[in-house]
Amino acid sequence: MATTEKNKTKTGIDAAVMNGDINMLLGEPTQPPEQVREERKRKLTAAFRLFGKFGFDEGVAGHITVRDPEYDDHFWVNPMGVSFKQMTMSQLLLVNHQGEVVEGDGYLNGAAFTIHSHIHKTRPDVVAAAHAHSLYGKSWSTLGRLLDPITQDACAFYQDHGLLDTFSGVVLEMGEGAALAKALGNHKALILQNHGLLTVGKSVDEAAWWYITMEKSCQAQLLAEAAGQPILIDPEVAIRTRAVVGTELAGLFSFQPLYNVIAKEQPDMFE
Repeated sequence: MATTEKNKTKTGIDAAVMNGDINMLLGEPTQPPEQVREERKRKLTAAFRLFGKFGFDEGVAGHITVRDPEYDDHFWVNPMGVSFKQMTMSQLLLVNHQGEVVEGDGYLNGAAFTIHSHIHKTRPDVVAAAHAHSLYGKSWSTLGRLLDPITQDACAFYQDHGLLDTFSGVVLEMGEGAALAKALGNHKALILQNHGLLTVGKSVDEAAWWYITMEKSCQAQLLAEAAGQPILIDPEVAIRTRAVVGTELAGLFSFQPLYNVIAKEQPDMFE
């Protein structure tokens, strides 16, 4: 009997995942804020190490943030001038929406504040956001186009990413941050023309995974178009595929293997 119930439960979960109907285990609502905060900071630090490992760093450009579970108008972010490859939990900054560093030592990246404060203000559903100047993302951004549904992985972004079709320099003015947030809309990702990629999610896991797989999708389309004319996936099929590979749960689970590997390889990040 126990086995039957277990199998029924598993089948129910699998069906929900396939239909894209689960709205997450993401805020860990049964845990106290201190535990949620610790977990989010661990995942945030791991995301930086992974971005460094994958070569997404470029000088001081790039930032990932996660909303504090207790103070909605505060987020954790990397300090300016610390390599993704050397980021540790103890170096993270807690910043409020006025741009004040509430906890931690180090300098706050002005562009990081402008971009992420607007996202966290306008999208209360967003827990984490990621932006970097990775090679294929910024290369694709120069074309001023959305990604096409040419692979299963790219379907995660079908009709679920936006385009900011202007570039006015480093995002330091609050008006530019507002324009960016408006272009993102309710999507999970944004292409910033002549700049790069930005992704969001209801967990660090999700936001980081969308960034990683979107970067690869940019690479895949650049390679495909260099070789010939890619065949587009039918819109109906792309939507069905997105319902499997583009859900919050899919993003959460897809990040776990990467997290487990980097946590084992680089345990010093949790210092």
